[in-house]
Amino acid sequence: MSVRIPVFSGSRVLVVGDLMLDRYWYGDTARISPEAPVPVVQVRDDAERPGGAGNVAANVVALGAAACVLGVTGDDGDADRLERALRDAGVDCAFVRDPALATIVKLRIISRRQQLIRLDFERDLASAAPGSVAALGERFAAELRRAGVVVLSDYAKGTLRDAPALIAAARAAGKPVLVDPKGRDFAPYRGATVVTPNLAEFELIVGPARDDATLVAKGEKLRAELGLEALLVTRGEKGMTLVVRDAAPEHLPAQAREVFDVTGAGDTVIAVFAAALAAGQPMRDAMRLANLAAGIVVGKLGAASVAPAELRLEARRQAEGAHAVLDEAALMDAVEHARGQRERIVMTNGCFDILHAGHVAYLQEAKRLGDRLVVAVNDDASVKRLKGAARPIVPLAERMQLLAALECVDWVVPFGEDTPERLICKVSPDVLVKGGDYKPEQIAGHGCVTRNGGRVEVLRFVPGASTTSIIDAIKRR
Repeated sequence: MSVRIPVFSGSRVLVVGDLMLDRYWYGDTARISPEAPVPVVQVRDDAERPGGAGNVAANVVALGAAACVLGVTGDDGDADRLERALRDAGVDCAFVRDPALATIVKLRIISRRQQLIRLDFERDLASAAPGSVAALGERFAAELRRAGVVVLSDYAKGTLRDAPALIAAARAAGKPVLVDPKGRDFAPYRGATVVTPNLAEFELIVGPARDDATLVAKGEKLRAELGLEALLVTRGEKGMTLVVRDAAPEHLPAQAREVFDVTGAGDTVIAVFAAALAAGQPMRDAMRLANLAAGIVVGKLGAASVAPAELRLEARRQAEGAHAVLDEAALMDAVEHARGQRERIVMTNGCFDILHAGHVAYLQEAKRLGDRLVVAVNDDASVKRLKGAARPIVPLAERMQLLAALECVDWVVPFGEDTPERLICKVSPDVLVKGGDYKPEQIAGHGCVTRNGGRVEVLRFVPGASTTSIIDAIKRR
């Protein structure tokens, strides 16, 4: 099943809900405390990220859409840090600051990529000043005009205690409303467009759903009672189920290759679902995209987001199978994603007709110069122009397949020009590598690479190892 990745720019989502600051302390554990049977963590690093509704908004912006987040915080340093983190991510903020409150903070202590404990610092909005709730409604009305879709992100901290009024206002304005629910009563979400509980939240309302048929029957009953257009139930390792008014239900299997951390996965699901709807996607396509994103984000540590390049790469992987052979568009997505992970890109090129030990040694040395190695390969027509009518010996598809099988090679891409200069300039690698007796300035792509802050390296081939020598030796036999 193909998944279409829409253009998110031009779409805008208004996220309303409980705001919190996620704080992370990272360190090593090498001993047990003499005071109690607990590990001692030597804290060496820390990070702060938007949590709750802020994480939903950050996920929307990571896709290339616009987002405004609205919620109540304390009037304190943690609110300052949260707002700064959101604005740095590109999120518009409409905080209602209340001096009677302390901003919610969740502190996670992590060692060796494992979360050891979470400490929550919070007070719900029961102690908020009466004016804060009124201010929230006023700002909601002001922001609603610019939004394409509204998301209510409920963490049961009190921000959405007037959810029915917010839903009514949004629906009256013709805006779809998506709700990530919490608690034992979904009645406050009556009239929303879509509610997106996880399986545990769903079963808390309707009772056990031991199979698909039971889940659909109970889901349809709940959908009808609440007057929803659809109910999207996220089911962890069992994927997702969409129950839609006057249509057949749809089940999607989970897409995760490896589950590392489910923190914030629900935020990613509703953010991608909302952004896709705002970009004009039908509801079922938005669900497929959200399912794809969920499979990516649970492989990351902590509350994370997903970029369009990651979605495109994952969609291709599922459609075509995991493979290092890419076309130019897929390569650019892969490079964009790698750069987002702060990985260094190394690029080289050649005909690689009859892959031999010299090639392998050269590519292994090239890979050691960075994190990802891109190999651009001359197509058959360009090899003939460069090497003569009898070449290549091995056709392009086989040459690329052999290169992709090497552990040191990350991505293989073909090109049809006599030189790869255009492709090199497009990729703009951190390190451009060529083998032989060239001077760096003689190598195709040298100028654009160095202008963009990269460097060019010349590596020596293994003496006596060349395609030409192999062909000549065969002819002499």
